[in-house]
Amino acid sequence: MKVEVSASFKKYARKTILSIVVFAFSYIGMLILAIGITVGFTLLGLFIFTSKPMFITAVLCLGLFASGLTVLFFLLKFVFAFTKIETDHLTEIKAQDEPQLFALIHDIVNEVETSFPKKVFLSHDVNASVFYDSNFWSMFLPIRKNLQIGVGLINSVTQQELKAILAHEFGHFSQRSMKLVSYVYHVNQVIYNMLYKNDSLDNSFQKWENVSGYSAIFIGISVFIIKQIQYILKYLYAYVNLNYLTLSREMEFHADAMHWQIPSCEWGLQIMR
Repeated sequence: MKVEVSASFKKYARKTILSIVVFAFSYIGMLILAIGITVGFTLLGLFIFTSKPMFITAVLCLGLFASGLTVLFFLLKFVFAFTKIETDHLTEIKAQDEPQLFALIHDIVNEVETSFPKKVFLSHDVNASVFYDSNFWSMFLPIRKNLQIGVGLINSVTQQELKAILAHEFGHFSQRSMKLVSYVYHVNQVIYNMLYKNDSLDNSFQKWENVSGYSAIFIGISVFIIKQIQYILKYLYAYVNLNYLTLSREMEFHADAMHWQIPSCEWGLQIMR
């Protein structure tokens, strides 16, 4: 099923792609710089130690190496982060539990031409949504989504209205631009990780400081460099999301258009509007 997209949709999709590319090149630049700092600090430390081998130069050599390595770790730690959506409050259902509901979902999936959800859950909400667990590699690997349907929603709308609402949700995932949403989401996760999820790094600093009083000097160097990186990241975050917020509104209009491509949804939409 194809729905014509507006010129505005295409415009902001291009801007969003550009902002992601700008972030990617900026991050690569910072990563190359961090590698250069690590190599430079290591060579400087080795030069100092080999020029005059003694305890203080050995500490200086190790401290410089650790400072560079810390900055590098800061820029790479998000790769190992994993975001799992809690489902304890949800009830998973199978086709044999609710055959009519699954038949309805199959109809929508076929008409919208998208993939069937990995799992279907019921909740107490008056809402429907699609979600999935993610990590850094989700940007490159295909991820099957889960569908969440609120029991309150099912009990408060007709079957045609429910079909209209689910068609809207699946309409999002029939959009090729949904890949952009995934990229923006992960860019935000990467930035958030480096700005606010630094407990492990802080603990390392604490342990490092307890080893020797000299460590405060090298910790100060690492923190100074990391603060400059975070300053740049805040601007990149604003730049990426400024374009994406406008695109997301266009995507809602596009998903709405999916309703009208499904004949049985037309009456339901008229009632809901």
